[in-house]
Amino acid sequence: MPDETALPRYLQVAETLIREIAAGRLADGARLPPEREMAAEREVSVGTLRKALARLEEAGLLERIQGSGNYVRHAPQELGLYAFFRLELVEGGGLPTAELITVERRGKEPAMPDFGPAPEGHRIRRLRRIGGIPAVLEEIWLDGAAVAEIDRSDLSESLYLYYRERLGLVITRAEDRLGVAPVPDWVPGAATLTSGETAGFIERVSQAADGARVEYSRTWFDSRHVRYVARLR
Repeated sequence: MPDETALPRYLQVAETLIREIAAGRLADGARLPPEREMAAEREVSVGTLRKALARLEEAGLLERIQGSGNYVRHAPQELGLYAFFRLELVEGGGLPTAELITVERRGKEPAMPDFGPAPEGHRIRRLRRIGGIPAVLEEIWLDGAAVAEIDRSDLSESLYLYYRERLGLVITRAEDRLGVAPVPDWVPGAATLTSGETAGFIERVSQAADGARVEYSRTWFDSRHVRYVARLR
C-alpha cells in the first residue's frame, strides 16, 4: 500500500539532491549528468526530474546554462525541507523518509523541559529511514495549544512542512543536545536498533518565529549507519 505521508516524488528527488550538495557529495561547480540519464538513474520521468531541478534552481543551488548543462552551486546556508534535520548516512547525504507508528494527545511528562502553555502535547512516534536504512527512532511532542487534534492522515514525512501548511506554525530555531541513551521498548522490528541497547541520542527544543518554545523531541540513532552533522559557515 502506498505511503500516504510520503512527499511527492519530485520533492523526494529535490531533497535528495539538496542533501547531497550539503554533504559535499555534489561539489560546487560540478556538472550534472544529462537529464535523461539522471531521470533513469533515479527512476523518475524526465518531467519529474525537471520539476525537481527547477526547485533547486529557485533555491540558488543550480545554474542551468543553455547548450551546456546543469551546474551545482553551493548556497551559503542549508536549504530545503530538511534544513533542520542533522542526521545523514555515514558516507553523507541520504533522503530521510518516515513511517508513522503512533500519534496521540496525552499529558506531558514531568521530566520534559518547558515548552508551550498546554499541559498536554501531541506525541508522534516514527521510524526514520535515511537512504532506505531504518536506523532512527523519533518521538516528537508538539504543544497541545498548536492544534486540538492531529489526524494521522494529515501528517507529512516532513513535520515542519505540516506545521507550516496546516497549522501556520513556522519553526525558525532549534537547540539540540547530543549524548547516548538506551533504545526505548517501542522500537519496531524493522529498525536496525534493538530495545535496551545504547544508541546515539538527541534532545531538541524547537521555537516558532515569535520565539515561543512549541516542540520537544527525542531521537535515537544507530551510529553504525548514520551520524549527526552540523555544518558551520
